[in-house]
Amino acid sequence: MGIYEFEVRTIDGKTARLGSYAGEVLLIVNVASQCGYTPQYTGLEALYRQFHAQGFEVLGFPCDQFGKQEPGDEAQIREFCQLNYQVSFPMFAKLEVNGERAHALYQFLKAARPGVLSTEAIKWNFTKFLVARDGTVLRRYAPADKPESLAGAIEAALAAPGAAAPSG
Repeated sequence: MGIYEFEVRTIDGKTARLGSYAGEVLLIVNVASQCGYTPQYTGLEALYRQFHAQGFEVLGFPCDQFGKQEPGDEAQIREFCQLNYQVSFPMFAKLEVNGERAHALYQFLKAARPGVLSTEAIKWNFTKFLVARDGTVLRRYAPADKPESLAGAIEAALAAPGAAAPSG
């Protein structure tokens, strides 16, 4: 199964297919509102605004599996992100990234790009996966990797040969 075949729920409760992002470079991030890394929302939004017109999307997936740092419901999460960080990139419903109930998308991402010592488990909030326009998972970034440090890799993915910009 390729990344574009997965279905996810938006933060508004609608079903969305990742296929709608085919042809774009993606940064998929498990996020949380009460984490030491929560200020990374600022950097994620800056990347989104900088590269969106070139075919780049940040996809935020709230997760409450690490220290119960995402306790709110989707409406509370959306409000928090908009009021505190002016988040305009797509946000999705809370999901699990580890364990038996891990969402199939995260099972796919972890298998495609294992972490340190080839462990698949997500270690904490704000783990990031960079996905090429063709759906290839290019790289996994640790929570401590600041969003601004990914700009060069995003530019390279956007400029990769054979990676035509999406139409429209």
